[in-house]
Amino acid sequence: MDKPKRTQVIGVASGKGGVGKTTLSVNLAAALQATGSRVMLFDADMGLANAQISMGVRCPFNLSDFLSGAKTLKEIIVTTRQGVKLVPGSSGRQDMAALDEMGAANIIQAFSSLEDPIDYLIVDMAAGIAPSVLTFLSACERRFVVVKDDPSSIADAYGTTKIMIQDHGLEEIYLIPNGVASAQEGYQLFERINNVCARFLNRSVRYLGSIENDEMILQAHKKYMPVIEFAPTSSSSRDFRHLAKSIQSLPQVPPISGGLQFFMERRLSSSDV
Repeated sequence: MDKPKRTQVIGVASGKGGVGKTTLSVNLAAALQATGSRVMLFDADMGLANAQISMGVRCPFNLSDFLSGAKTLKEIIVTTRQGVKLVPGSSGRQDMAALDEMGAANIIQAFSSLEDPIDYLIVDMAAGIAPSVLTFLSACERRFVVVKDDPSSIADAYGTTKIMIQDHGLEEIYLIPNGVASAQEGYQLFERINNVCARFLNRSVRYLGSIENDEMILQAHKKYMPVIEFAPTSSSSRDFRHLAKSIQSLPQVPPISGGLQFFMERRLSSSDV
């Protein structure tokens, strides 16, 4: 398998909580790692981080230790048993949940100090459209918006997409239907939302695949495991592996000048080679 020439950064967002955003981030990270890619997962939920629970790893330190100056970014990173490098967020910290744009920018810049080769960085956002979330999303190359087939989730996914496009001029936005009855229903949900985007925003979003509803996901979570590790033959595991393969077939996004991006220094140096 050919590895990317430089780190590809994917932000995973959702308009509302409870749509499976962290489940997708964790299983996508594990699926990419299983193919031989070198993957880092950044749990960017500052107030209610839980990626470490889903991956079954204990984190002695987290992002609050980095922001306080007690630890470097490298010192808080742990390697999960799946081989993914995890940057743990904090949980139960109201001050962290209220992280501002400057705090988010400091975190983004710190990633350039990491020297280990990384093929994919997956950034698991907090739900919603807080300023720190939008700062993180703007610093990614691609943005995945996770959506379920219910009215509030659809409305919030559209609202999040609208803000990314109209207020921040972001490109490379992908809609990932989750918990759908079939691949056909997932694509139909994508088409419904994409038609609204095309009509009212004059922009289309993109599609890579959807994740079927699968009771094994909850069982895996109870065992502190990604579902692709707990039940590798399940329908959702199949879908996560398909999504990982689709990501690996995407062309690299050309580096842009200006703006704040994860691994910007690494990108600029690799583009000179």
